[in-house]
Amino acid sequence: MTISGQIIDVRNRRIYKGEIQVSENRIISIEEKDDVEDQYILPGFIDAHVHVESSMLVPSEFARLAVVHGTVATVSDPHEIGNVMGVEGVEYMIENGKQVNFKFNFGAPSCVPATTFETAGAEISPEQVEYLLQKPEVKYLAEMMNWPGVLFNDKVVYEKLDIAKKLGKPIDGHAPGLRGDQAEQYIKAGISTDHECFTADEARDKLKHGMKIAIREGSAAKNFDALVELFGEAPEMLMFCSDDKHPDNLVESHIDDMVKRTLAKGYDLFDVLQAACITPIDHYNLDVGALQVGDYADFIVVNSLEDFAIQSTYINGELVAENGKSHISRVNNAVINQFNCDPISIESIRVKATSDKVNVIEALDGQLITNCLELETRRDENGFAISDIVQDMLKMVVVNRYNNADPAIAFIKNFNLKEGALASSVGHDSHNIIAVGVDDASITKAINIIIEAKGGVSAVAKNKEQVLPLPVAGIMSAEDGYEIADAYTKIDQMTKKMGSSLTSPFMTLSFMALLVIPNLKLSDKGLFDGKNFEFKPLFD
Repeated sequence: MTISGQIIDVRNRRIYKGEIQVSENRIISIEEKDDVEDQYILPGFIDAHVHVESSMLVPSEFARLAVVHGTVATVSDPHEIGNVMGVEGVEYMIENGKQVNFKFNFGAPSCVPATTFETAGAEISPEQVEYLLQKPEVKYLAEMMNWPGVLFNDKVVYEKLDIAKKLGKPIDGHAPGLRGDQAEQYIKAGISTDHECFTADEARDKLKHGMKIAIREGSAAKNFDALVELFGEAPEMLMFCSDDKHPDNLVESHIDDMVKRTLAKGYDLFDVLQAACITPIDHYNLDVGALQVGDYADFIVVNSLEDFAIQSTYINGELVAENGKSHISRVNNAVINQFNCDPISIESIRVKATSDKVNVIEALDGQLITNCLELETRRDENGFAISDIVQDMLKMVVVNRYNNADPAIAFIKNFNLKEGALASSVGHDSHNIIAVGVDDASITKAINIIIEAKGGVSAVAKNKEQVLPLPVAGIMSAEDGYEIADAYTKIDQMTKKMGSSLTSPFMTLSFMALLVIPNLKLSDKGLFDGKNFEFKPLFD
């Protein structure tokens, strides 16, 4: 194939008119030429850190949606399915992704389970990490969330770090809020990236020790506005990522939106495209083209440098998207799962109030971190602690989906539901069932709908209930990605009608069990203080 236009050569920081010739998946020549089409050709975008599972889509369906936005590759951490299915789950992601023309680059999950303070469906040992890292599709050791283990010389943590170093694979980080000497110690252990910086000053603390920063803009965690100013200081150390992107948001935009927003702030075109297209290739040693002779023919076409609208996307020289339409065909997707709990009863989620004060999780819109509040306990006539709609203090429940066990109970603020309940088996990182609601009957029903479906998200109101089944590991659908995005939009809209003021209620809910991000979370074993890494009583 031959294509011509204004060629944006990011590596050499120049734009020139030229014609590109492609043969057998690669660029065989680029010739400067005056008579070219009125369009711009540049390397494809790369999501430098994403959990594909959070799109609720299997990799082949994720790819169909992502290519429309000029994304040609991802750096994908499959630890969500790893926590459910172990190595079998990681291999499922690899094999499913290989069915389509898209460049998934997977990591070997480093923290499965994420902590010992929750029940996961599997464990990935150092020996299994080494097995995965030897696969050609596995490019790196995925995010080392156990930063206390790094700082306090945990033997198993360092076994995994040493295996990655021995095999010459980069190591991804996850160290929210880590500063000063602790950040330096964490980085000196060989950890080379972080996507969890909440402030520019935190990122600067890590940049000065040689760590690359992935600027994240996902469905729940949004750090773009806090970090974009770093393009004026260390653009060569930056990448873009989504981390977690729900299907409705993926239909709307991906890395392309971050590129446009950064350019709109006046930052240098080549610096921005370096972060979006080139730095991930070099850092992770990806088999992705950078628009040079001999490279794989992975590139995109945009209409202008002002609009930056994606006209077409090419991977290995094949047109995979054009004018907002994906050309990747659907494939047959297998279903694997692990879901072993029975329906719960209303009685099982009742908790006696033992104090006038209760420790409450404060969810923050657009953030994964939470605050710990102490609020007035509301009791029913039998002395059980219940939701308080007036002060927006709602009951939250986590149910172990791998074994029958007593549910864990807490209270949370900022969901603002006025009726009913929400539930989800997408509950990072162990993916137990997590629910929030205004009354025990609604919470129980929302949870039991999920159990019956063997995974999904549900919403229960006075006269209506909806469920989006997620039968692949209880966290993904094997169905058409656009149809799943539409179904998710409908259930999300239902949560807003129930009163929720959060931008993405289900995404926020899914992170309320993520113990490795402070300050207060709920696992299936109880309320957890993520700052001190210990359980905390519900009532003091």
